[in-house]
Amino acid sequence: MNNFYVKGSYRTPEINFDFEQGILSISGRSITENPISFYKHLENLICDYCNAKPKPKTIVKVTLEYFNTSTSKCLVDIFKQLENLHSPTTEVLIEWYYEKDDEEIKDSGEDYKDIINIPFEIKLLT
Repeated sequence: MNNFYVKGSYRTPEINFDFEQGILSISGRSITENPISFYKHLENLICDYCNAKPKPKTIVKVTLEYFNTSTSKCLVDIFKQLENLHSPTTEVLIEWYYEKDDEEIKDSGEDYKDIINIPFEIKLLT
């Protein structure tokens, strides 16, 4: 599989999926009016990655400074897809980053951690 990269904009996040390393990064802002359309290709790539030969450990790094409610649903869908990959032979870890004074983003991470059944770390951005 070829690596996947989308440059971020004011309304959309940067997405970098390095298949060779097994690292997916989502960062920036996600306030697009149609996040389902925006994230659909990423969801398809995750499906392909899961069905191909995934790395023994896949790390998902999420560093969003702001996202809207519609994006939240898309993130849950992505995390749920990754739950299917997580097994004794293929580990998945989500790293949720937040800035020091951003309790809203931190709390969102806590909410996701409570509903997703894979290792989920909430980390202070340094």
